[in-house]
Amino acid sequence: MKSRGERHIGLLNGFAAYGMWGLVPLFWPLLKPAGAAEILAHRMVWSLVFVAVALVVVRRWAWAGELLRQPRRLALVTVAAAVITVNWGVYIWAVNSGHVVEASLGYFINPLVTIAMGVLLLKERLRRVQWAAVGIGAAAVLVLTVGYGRPPWISLTLAFSFATYGLVKKKVNLGGVESLAAETAIQFLPALGYLLWLSGRGDLSFAAEGPGHAALLASTGIVTALPLVCFGAAAIRVPLSTLGLLQYLAPVFQFLLGIFYFHEAMPPERWAGFALVWLALTLLTWDALRTARTFRRGIGGAGASMATGTAGAAVRKAEGVTARGAEPLDSPAARP
Repeated sequence: MKSRGERHIGLLNGFAAYGMWGLVPLFWPLLKPAGAAEILAHRMVWSLVFVAVALVVVRRWAWAGELLRQPRRLALVTVAAAVITVNWGVYIWAVNSGHVVEASLGYFINPLVTIAMGVLLLKERLRRVQWAAVGIGAAAVLVLTVGYGRPPWISLTLAFSFATYGLVKKKVNLGGVESLAAETAIQFLPALGYLLWLSGRGDLSFAAEGPGHAALLASTGIVTALPLVCFGAAAIRVPLSTLGLLQYLAPVFQFLLGIFYFHEAMPPERWAGFALVWLALTLLTWDALRTARTFRRGIGGAGASMATGTAGAAVRKAEGVTARGAEPLDSPAARP
C-alpha cells in the first residue's frame, strides 16, 4: 500500500503528464513555417536523442540486447513504430491545419474503439453497459459525419491508430521509456534521411529560420518524452483506475483549446455528436467504477491468498479493458 505522500506525488505527476498532453496543441503552431512532415521527422530524431541520454544516465540498456534476440518482438516494435508515426503525423497536421476539436474527439472515442477492437479481433465478451456505450459511440460518429459533411477521419485515424498501438505494445511488453527508445530507433534513419533530403532541396526550415526556431524543433524530443516520464512516476504510485479517469484530462483540454483559443466552429450537430460521445464515456466510467467496487468486495471476502492472484485482473476488468487489450499503461508514448 502506497503512503499518502506517495499517492499525492503520483497524482501530481499524473496531472502533469495529462496536462502537458492536453496543452500540446499550443506547441505545434510555434514550429511553423516547418510543415507537419518536417516537424514529425524532428520529433522522431530528437525523441531518440533525449531518451537515449536518459537511458545512459540511468544505465537501463539490458532490455535492448534481449529485444534484438527476439525477432517476433522486434517485428511488433516495428509495427508499433509505424502506427505511432501515423498517429503523431496526423495529430500534428490536424492541429496546424485548424482541426484541434476533431483531433480531441479521437482521444475521447479511443476507449470505445479499443473495446470494439477487443470484440472484433480478440473475440471478447462485453457487459451490457459496454455494448450500449459502443452503440452510442457509433451513433455519435454518424451524427458527426452529418455535421462535418464527411466522416470524422481525423478522429477515427487517431483513435484506431492509438488503439492498435496499445494492442501491439501489450504484446511487446516494454516499459514506456524503453518502448519509445526502441520505436524511435526504428524511425530514426528514415526521419533523418527525410530531413537531409529536405535540406538538399533547400526546404529545411531548421537552419533557415534562426536559432530560436531550431531550438524549438529540437525541443520536440523533450515535449515527447517529459510527459512520459511524469506518467511513469504516476503509474507506480496511483491505482490504474485513477489513471483511467485522469486520461480524459488531455482531450478535455484539447477540446477547450480548440473552441476558446483557436476559435473553431461548433455548430449544433457537432455538439450533439460530442454529447453522445460523452454519454458513452459516462456509461463506461460508471460501469468501470461499479465493477471495481464489486471485484474489491469479492477479493476482500476471498482472503489474502486469492487476492494476490486476482487483484491485477480485477482492476483491468474494472477499467473495462481486457487483459489482452490496450491498457492506459501501455499507450502513453502514442499520445500527441
